[in-house]
Amino acid sequence: MGAIIGGQAGPIGAAVGGVTMLVYGAIMGSTPFGGGGGGGGGYPYPGNPQQSSREAELEAQIEQEVARQDSLESEIEAELRRQEELLRTIEQGEALREVEAQEATVTKSPEEIATLADPRAAPEAPELRSLPESIFDEERRTIPAGQWGGPQPRDVVVRSLDADRDGAAEEVRYLDPATGAMVRKENDEDYDGKVDAWTTYDAGIVSAVDRDTNNDGRPDEFERYGRDGRMASRDVDRNHDGRNDASYVFEGGSLIEERHDSNNNGTIDRTLHYENRKLVRVEEDTDGSGRIDTWTHYRTEGNREVEERVERDTSGDGRPDTFETYEHVAGKPVLKQRNEDKNGDGEIDIKSYYEGGKLKSREISDPALLPL
Repeated sequence: MGAIIGGQAGPIGAAVGGVTMLVYGAIMGSTPFGGGGGGGGGYPYPGNPQQSSREAELEAQIEQEVARQDSLESEIEAELRRQEELLRTIEQGEALREVEAQEATVTKSPEEIATLADPRAAPEAPELRSLPESIFDEERRTIPAGQWGGPQPRDVVVRSLDADRDGAAEEVRYLDPATGAMVRKENDEDYDGKVDAWTTYDAGIVSAVDRDTNNDGRPDEFERYGRDGRMASRDVDRNHDGRNDASYVFEGGSLIEERHDSNNNGTIDRTLHYENRKLVRVEEDTDGSGRIDTWTHYRTEGNREVEERVERDTSGDGRPDTFETYEHVAGKPVLKQRNEDKNGDGEIDIKSYYEGGKLKSREISDPALLPL
């Protein structure tokens, strides 16, 4: 009877009702629905202490059993939730492994491999991994004005992936709700629970990637991409002082210029120029004055880039006044000739000739320069 009554509240209620009636019958010797029969059963009578005590004991046991059943029901529900989370994690892991397996089977041509291996080829924009939507948590959100640099609030669809279920998403994708195009992507690339890579999209195409490589919460690498899907520039703050100390410029898919602040004083002191991915000239500030004072020109011999000519500004007026040419012996540059404009009039005053790197002869056009 208890099971029938409790069954109105579901399977757990039926169990509770049945157990309750069993306990009641064991203590009272009868059922509460059995009428006023013998054996001391039935409802207690006024003034009967023994009967009242037994009734109180029964009620206490019933309450304990109900509490136990409530606790059991909570544990069952918690276990069901845990199983659902585990199943979701397994499904996400399987989906990720399937994508990674597909990516591993993609083969590239020898030309593509050679391009990827060339440090002077403009890198391609990072590709968006094709992942099933089912493994993401999805919500709609409004990005406040100014948060992404825009003057107006922006409605987006947010898809978050927390594959390891640690409460911190490894990847968050922001999409335009009208077109479905990607707007922005945030990644935790080292899985430490903090976002360290931000990708910006323009009409679904990667336009910028910023990275935080030292986990201080601020980006220190800044990559920009053209509409052709290749890198246009890359700036790096190597010592994390908030100032970029290395920059790379790409054009037509190739590196054309590097700029470096080698002493971290905030001023570029070394610039490298390239043509057809070959080094052709290096400009340097060797004395830390803030002005370029040395220009080194290169030529290509086979697969090697060798020094051909060096121009120096020894007077500090910003113009070269010393010109050196080199030959290469056993793979090393050896001075061949040095021309010098000693008085700054734009005319060469001294020509020095070298053999094997040693001075052989000298021509002096202005006798006033004697003795040297």
